Amino acid sequence: MKNDVISPEFNEEGRVLRRIRSFVRRQGRLTKGQQHALDNYWPVMGVEFQAEPADFSEIFGREAPVTLEIGFGMGTSLVAMAQTNPQHNYLGIEVHSPGVGACLSTAHEAGVENLRVMCHDAVEVLENMIPDNSLNMVQLFFPDPWHKARHNKRRIVQVPFADLVKRKLKLGGVFHMATDWEPYAEHMLEVMSSIEGYKNQSESHDYVPRPDSRPVTKFEQRGHRLGHGVWDLMFERVK
Repeated sequence: MKNDVISPEFNEEGRVLRRIRSFVRRQGRLTKGQQHALDNYWPVMGVEFQAEPADFSEIFGREAPVTLEIGFGMGTSLVAMAQTNPQHNYLGIEVHSPGVGACLSTAHEAGVENLRVMCHDAVEVLENMIPDNSLNMVQLFFPDPWHKARHNKRRIVQVPFADLVKRKLKLGGVFHMATDWEPYAEHMLEVMSSIEGYKNQSESHDYVPRPDSRPVTKFEQRGHRLGHGVWDLMFERVK
C-alpha cells in the first residue's frame, strides 16, 4: 500500500501548493493485527490511487450497484453493510492506515468479498477515479465537524464537494450523510438544499430517521447513552 494519500500540486514556479483539507493525518501506531492485514489482505481488497477513471467491473470482478463510503473509520459498519448486502459492491475510502488495516482484518474474518478499500484523499479519488453517473450511493458518516468557526472552511460538505458527488451519482442515486453535531447538520442541510438537482428525501424537508441500511456503531450507541443526537440527511439526485 502506497503511503501518499495526497497527490501534490505545483504552481508555475514549481512550488507545492497548499490546499485546504477536510482531514488531518493522525496515523498512530499500527497493531500487529492491522499490519498483518495490510501485508496480506491489501493485495486482494486494496485499490491504489490512479489519476484516471476506474473500471468497477474490473475492480470487483463483476457488475453490481456500487456504494462509496468516505471516511469509514475502523470499518466496522462498512463491513457489516457489505456482509448484509452481498448483491452490492462497496468501496471504502479512509486516510488513516490503522483504520484501513482494521477494516481489512474484519472483512477477512467475515468472509466478505464485495468490499474494496482505498487509502487516499476522497476528493482526489472522486475527481480522478470515479466515473460520472456510476454510483448508486455515497455515504459520509460522522465526518470531522471542525467545531471552531475559523475551521468551518475545512468541513468536507461544501457546495463544490456536493456538486462533485452529484456528478458521480447515477440519476436516482443518493448522498447519505450523518453527524452527531447539530450545527454541522444544519450546515449540511443548508448546503444540500441550495444545489439544484438534489431532492431531500425527508418528508419534513430536513432530516430523515436513521435508515436500517446504516448500522448503529459503538460510537453512536455511546452518544445515545450520553443524550447526544444524531442527524441523518439523504438527498437523491433527480437531474
